Amino acid sequence: MTAPLLLHHLLEQNGAAADRLAVIEGDRECRYGQFRDRVADYAAAFLDAGLKRGDRVAIFLPKSLEECWALFAASRADGAVVPANPLLKAPQLRHILADAQATILLTSRALLATVDAALAGLDDIAVLLVEDIAPRRAEPPPPAAIGEDLAAILYTSGSTGRPKGVMLSHRNLLAGTRIVRTYLHIDATDRILSVLPFSFDYGLNQLLTAVEQAAVTVLLTFRLGDEIVAAIARHAVTGLAGVPTLWAILTRATPSIARTPLPTLRYITNSGGAVPTATLGRLRALLPQSRIFLMYGLTEAFRSTYLPPEELDRRPHSIGKAIPECEVFALTADGRRARPGEPGILVHRGPTVSLGYWRRPADTAQVLRPHPLRPPERGGETVCYSGDLVVADEDGFFSFIGREDMLIKTAGYRVSATEIEEAAMASGAFSQVAAIGLPDPLAGQRIHVVAVPLDTATDTAAALAAMAALLPAYMLPRTIDLVPALPTTPNGKLDYRALVEERRDHGH
Repeated sequence: MTAPLLLHHLLEQNGAAADRLAVIEGDRECRYGQFRDRVADYAAAFLDAGLKRGDRVAIFLPKSLEECWALFAASRADGAVVPANPLLKAPQLRHILADAQATILLTSRALLATVDAALAGLDDIAVLLVEDIAPRRAEPPPPAAIGEDLAAILYTSGSTGRPKGVMLSHRNLLAGTRIVRTYLHIDATDRILSVLPFSFDYGLNQLLTAVEQAAVTVLLTFRLGDEIVAAIARHAVTGLAGVPTLWAILTRATPSIARTPLPTLRYITNSGGAVPTATLGRLRALLPQSRIFLMYGLTEAFRSTYLPPEELDRRPHSIGKAIPECEVFALTADGRRARPGEPGILVHRGPTVSLGYWRRPADTAQVLRPHPLRPPERGGETVCYSGDLVVADEDGFFSFIGREDMLIKTAGYRVSATEIEEAAMASGAFSQVAAIGLPDPLAGQRIHVVAVPLDTATDTAAALAAMAALLPAYMLPRTIDLVPALPTTPNGKLDYRALVEERRDHGH
């Protein structure tokens, strides 16, 4: 069997698996043979719509069989996929479409209202509907791309400004697939429950690892934790990935988990923030048969560390050690490799280091830099600076100290304070606003807005309603705190740190 070079080769390498079940979506399912056929159909539709090598295909769909097919079809058609979270509102979708310079947008009739609003003034994007893509007999021509070419752009929020597109090559995505499959021991017998969006690298990786091994992916869009428990039991799920909010829901608001045997659930994984110790304890008590893997990563380098389950008792607050095929180290402010116990910025090297930010060379240069400890005469190499402060122990296990920037990380999402502030100002109720993240046992951080009102009659409930028309639910602030003025630094900038510390001190 030839090693895969491009994303869609993960499907084509399993020719003998045509009759194996591939994806389950509610009462719908498809087998690997049908999966490959539908990928070819979608790829042909993209080519008919004018897709050229390297063009971007945006996907705005709910979690579905169609979304799975489209993700691979972009590669099959020599394009790069840009998945957009279906929870996004028109302003966020418009930013992604315009910034990525998408050639094609694939969506469904049910989402056309949002799409039409997002496309106003964007005249060069061909809109395809999944309902119109019919089966075809002719195979599209083979793509010309190689592994180093762009395979996907995933949009992730930074500490300032609108979300940036992280460029991932085929080799990046295939390396992440191979690495995660290795340490989670995923094989063809696994059934992986997919609840995270495919616009999130963590969610996308689940589908890729399952396809690589010809395993089963079970798609689920849920509202209640009991739906997750029911899906695990119904489909004999063996693996589940989540973010801290999911584990809080399962351990605090899901009565059925305590009375439903889940003997097949071999492992669960966490990323997107730290799991509180109390939540971890409850998970272990409720799921004694499941191995728990705690992980840390960033889209710019995919995944950096994982904590093997056997280390949970010895290192309950650790983010783990370097993933296979990669090296992770802490770098001090003066450019030294930090000693055990000495804080430093986490630096990642290996095959998952991304290509950088789409059309943002200055931002890329801040994150992707020459290896600081490898002389140029030994060969050039680019490494990823995470911006996170960590400390390592004598055994090479890392603990997270804090973020170098002021990014808000809530419910597994990386949220830009600036984008929230823009929506708050658009409500017309405030003269100045600041969005901050405050500690929260469920979400990791909760979004809190501090604002200077335009007048004494300002209605914060009305302002929140106006923001809800512009932002997805996970970006809405829990509360808005009205103040006469915002603190500033000596340089005249908003003092976000002071805002956070004051509200922590007062128990907000």
